[in-house]
Amino acid sequence: MTRKYIPVEEAAKEWMQDPEFVAAYDALEDQFALAAALIKARGDADMTQEQVAAAMGTSQAFIARLESGKALPSTRTLERYAKATHTRLRIRFEPEKPGQGRRADGKYRAEPSTP
Repeated sequence: MTRKYIPVEEAAKEWMQDPEFVAAYDALEDQFALAAALIKARGDADMTQEQVAAAMGTSQAFIARLESGKALPSTRTLERYAKATHTRLRIRFEPEKPGQGRRADGKYRAEPSTP
């Protein structure tokens, strides 16, 4: 039996044509952005997960969870990570893209609201 390998770019191109996949992918954008920022800070500092963990007084497994995008760390944890990687934590607010965020009733919008 031989396996057929499909390049990730080819698979992603197909997935991005599915509106449900695109909606789920977009919903995770912030988590992906945080994970990417953490990994970039560590890479720019030329540090391993083990080195960041030691500087923070925690475990490599904890750093791996942070960088996976599956955890939502506290501001204090992000500040400790920034200090360990010799960076500065900056948090900012940006306007929502159409169709994102919460409505006035507190529920998330599925589609852009109409006035």
